[in-house]
Amino acid sequence: MKAAAFEYHAPRSVSAAIELLARHADADARVLAGGQSLVPAMALRVAAPAHLIDINAVEELGGLALDDNGHLAVRACVRHAAFQRPVEPGPLGNLLSKVVRYIAHYPIRTRGTMCGSLANADPASEWCLVAATLEAELIAISSRGSRSIRAPDWFRGLMTTALQPDELLLEARFRALPSDCVFGFQEFSRRAGDFALAMALVTFRVHGGVIADPRLGVGAVEPSPRRIPRAEQILRGAKPSRELYEEAAKASAEAVDPLTDVRYDAAYRRGLTRTMTLRALNEAWPA
Repeated sequence: MKAAAFEYHAPRSVSAAIELLARHADADARVLAGGQSLVPAMALRVAAPAHLIDINAVEELGGLALDDNGHLAVRACVRHAAFQRPVEPGPLGNLLSKVVRYIAHYPIRTRGTMCGSLANADPASEWCLVAATLEAELIAISSRGSRSIRAPDWFRGLMTTALQPDELLLEARFRALPSDCVFGFQEFSRRAGDFALAMALVTFRVHGGVIADPRLGVGAVEPSPRRIPRAEQILRGAKPSRELYEEAAKASAEAVDPLTDVRYDAAYRRGLTRTMTLRALNEAWPA
């Protein structure tokens, strides 16, 4: 199939892009950055925007910025491939570099963008899990001004976010992780490059032989990725051990309300959640 007719716009500044969104938001205007989800949807006519706003010519949207406090800002047109090598010298840079290798295939990573993935909010998106677990800050901008949205408030359900039709996701911001922070990321899919069926991301520090500041998130299992407070509570202040990890993994599996389809029922996805959580914990700090 071919895409339905649309009007193409190629703004060269953020202000011009915002002006176009304000003018055409009621006509289902869509922003094109990487297009790895939008263009196939248009070809299948699952999406049929009347206006397509291509922001690739906006130079100021292609940058990564690291401030003096180590906070990383990822602009709207930064490609997945930018993270193939660490973009930050600490654990955050290494974490992003690890996760990006699970995203689709290399040709897609050279075109798709992190912010596009966050705006699309597919349950199986690796970047969405990272944003949810690390509580990234999402900056949306429109003709009405800009606003900051915390990751827990960003995800509103299956492929649904807090972004308004006239808003552009300008950038995603991540706080630097402490230098002694460890992490583990695990994902299961049927084949390399396929959409994930379950993912787990964990970060924590070990002080005085016990776990401090644990964050544990799961994705691809429910409509939106999220942290698992009960599992984090189990880990906090405890000595890393095989038994502790098993308990936390069990809590993660029990906490989720899995998506289901004709091939994968709730019990199967809960089992995957438990396994991915356990593997992520062992990757972070073998016990």
